[in-house]
Amino acid sequence: MHPKCPKWLHDILDGCELIESATRGRSLAEYEADRLLRSAVERNFEIIGEALNRIHKVDEATAARIPEHRAIVGFRNILIHGYDAVDHDRVWHIIQTDVPRLRGQVRALLAEVEP
Repeated sequence: MHPKCPKWLHDILDGCELIESATRGRSLAEYEADRLLRSAVERNFEIIGEALNRIHKVDEATAARIPEHRAIVGFRNILIHGYDAVDHDRVWHIIQTDVPRLRGQVRALLAEVEP
């Protein structure tokens, strides 16, 4: 694993944990109504996607161990460049289903390189 990858993996893990913590116990309606919450979640998705993009650029083998890495980077691009057309239902679905899986994948990768 490239020496910078653990730092970026920690950035991804931190983003996942913040998203999960901020949305825990909330509903989609609450998420849609809370602009500050949406901004925080979207910002952390941007960080997650950028970190994965950086990992992909320097260590394709590590990036490939996160099967959805290309979709995650693509989602980051949608959030940044298509900010005016963000589908909150889609974001909420990703929060509920994909973020926990990503967190687990990243923890497993970090466990391989950290005692």
